Amino acid sequence: MVEIGGKPVLWHIMKHLSHFGINRFIIAIGYKGDVIRDYFLNYKARNNDFTVALGKTNELNFHSEHLESRWQVTVVETGAETNTGGRVSRIKKYVAGEDFLCTYGDGLADVDILSLYQFHLKHRKTATITAVRPVSRFGVLDIDSQNQVISFKEKPQTDGWINGGFFIFTSSIFGKLDENVVLENEPLQALAQEGQLAAFKHEGFWQPMDTFRESKLLNNMWESNTAPWKVD
Repeated sequence: MVEIGGKPVLWHIMKHLSHFGINRFIIAIGYKGDVIRDYFLNYKARNNDFTVALGKTNELNFHSEHLESRWQVTVVETGAETNTGGRVSRIKKYVAGEDFLCTYGDGLADVDILSLYQFHLKHRKTATITAVRPVSRFGVLDIDSQNQVISFKEKPQTDGWINGGFFIFTSSIFGKLDENVVLENEPLQALAQEGQLAAFKHEGFWQPMDTFRESKLLNNMWESNTAPWKVD
């Protein structure tokens, strides 16, 4: 719920997904989940002009519609201490046998969700993971045997691929999950060993928001109208 440009990072993620036609959301809440409950329960009042008759019970008139009126948001309590796999396992009854996209709530990217889904359909694995190559936090030196710097690169993109946090799962993923499992450990490791984990390579923007410095970076992008994840 940390804000970027006056909106929670969760809103930015959902707005990006909605741009690709995803308007049904399931939010697995835990730590400070009441903040998320309150945000969506009062979403209409937060985002519209309204008139309330203070002397009359329940007389409330909204004068406009917010741009997210087509969103359907299901908030699911999953426990403050539950691991990632346990959180996903608890939404099973709301997915109803469908393929579904799953992501974290603390980072932003300009992943082409349609291309990701088409890639998933083509490969038909149990899971598709979005792979990204993050930018190094530090400058990189290439040093020869004489301790001379051959080249210097200021915060280059790394060569290795990491988990970018945008997954598409088939319903069979639930057979790998239980209440206590960490999604990124046994379930994904087992799928990789079974040849059931495909990687969609995303070469574009990807930025987690784990520190105050990263929060400032993303806010500066938004305020300067250079945010790669921004959609209409």
